[in-house]
Amino acid sequence: QLVANEVKRMKAEEGNKQKILRHIKELAEKLYKNENPYPAVTMHKVQKPTEGCHLRLHQKPFPHLDEGTVQWIIDQATAKLQTAPPAVKAEKKCMVPSGPPITAILERNGNALANSARRLEVVRNCISYVFENKMLEAKKLFPAVLRAMKGRAARHCLTQELHLHVQQNRAVLDHQQFDFVIRMMNCCLQDCTAMDEHGIAAALLPLVTAFCRKLSPGITQFAYSCVQEHV
Repeated sequence: QLVANEVKRMKAEEGNKQKILRHIKELAEKLYKNENPYPAVTMHKVQKPTEGCHLRLHQKPFPHLDEGTVQWIIDQATAKLQTAPPAVKAEKKCMVPSGPPITAILERNGNALANSARRLEVVRNCISYVFENKMLEAKKLFPAVLRAMKGRAARHCLTQELHLHVQQNRAVLDHQQFDFVIRMMNCCLQDCTAMDEHGIAAALLPLVTAFCRKLSPGITQFAYSCVQEHV
């Protein structure tokens, strides 16, 4: 319904914080009423007798209950229940118009898409600099790359780019390159969710067994030894 009816209103509100807040409050009220259709019923608390009260000497006798009054109260409650609304709200079905074409919404997200493309470009450039041994340039881009790892697209891009370098037989790295690659992999895995387990994490598995560095003659350290603590 928002997409169908509210796009014009949202466009008109852009830049006016008070109007936006009022709109959000209205939406919040609608959502709240939808989840809580009936007002809360106040419960009468009956106090429990205190411990040892039955041992008191001066006990008041329990008052005689009038049968007619009790029956009248029961009848009143029964009549109320019969007129009460049903416990489950009947679902009202309605047709929602398709609203404006999707391009109207995509225009609003144009900046976000451009930002996403820029982030991927930064990831690609940084990896290229690392493998070309342009460490100063790589260092400049590195904080932006680590921030970009929050997004799944950037994590996916990292695995693809590293895979290309493995195919080009560029898996044996020097110490600085190895450090950069490990930090990117660790950051990527750190931001992974359970949904990424069979995607991003699985794509990194063959890579962490390929990238390595020579510590001394005959001793090689593979990337997995530095990233294996991740869940």
